[in-house]
Amino acid sequence: MKTYILLFSVFSISITCFSQNISSIELLNKTINYHDPNGAWNTFNGKLHVTMEASNKTKRDSNIEINLTDEYFTLTTKQDSVTYTLKKGICIISKKDSLRISKQIEKPKRSHCEMAELFKNYYTYLYGLPMKLKDPGTIINDKVEHKTFNGKDYLTLQVSYESSVGSDIWFFYFNPVNYAMEIYQFFKTDNAGKIKPDSGEYILLSDIKIVNGIKMPKIRAWYYNKNNKYLGTDILK
Repeated sequence: MKTYILLFSVFSISITCFSQNISSIELLNKTINYHDPNGAWNTFNGKLHVTMEASNKTKRDSNIEINLTDEYFTLTTKQDSVTYTLKKGICIISKKDSLRISKQIEKPKRSHCEMAELFKNYYTYLYGLPMKLKDPGTIINDKVEHKTFNGKDYLTLQVSYESSVGSDIWFFYFNPVNYAMEIYQFFKTDNAGKIKPDSGEYILLSDIKIVNGIKMPKIRAWYYNKNNKYLGTDILK
């Protein structure tokens, strides 16, 4: 029993010492190696079925197809019978969708093509993490921080973006043992680039679904930073 306790203590100390010295680039490479060991994301070609659940709202089922090599993205939401498609930057609107939009009394704030671009960026970013953190315009803080979230210890990266990409500041939380990404969190910024503490959301990731060799979070639960209020859950099926 004493031998077991000693070995466990040595193992724990080794992890702590290593994590104290790990650089941000080393951490990013290790988490990418965990989630995408074969480097499949850059040529990803696959289909995702996502169910969105929220309190007092009807479930939304979406079928998504992403082909990064062919620069193709399409999303169909079953409840609205809407299809958003982008192919090599060209927005494709089906006749059915064009008719539906033309008959709307109150026009949407964004055009159909703007929504297609928005959804493409949203889904490829979130399901492409942490690999997307190597995209141009991403600024990763040199320092790896140790943080506790919901009573659990994490290695954390702070990420910001060039102004042409975005103004939010993100924090990514990684398991210190296997480097799995388990939480991410973002905050809005003011005109001086300072974090607005009561803004933004955090997202808890749980379970793993392997898609084309990539370990993607099956469950993504969203909460407000300011009051921990639950927003909704995305379920990858």
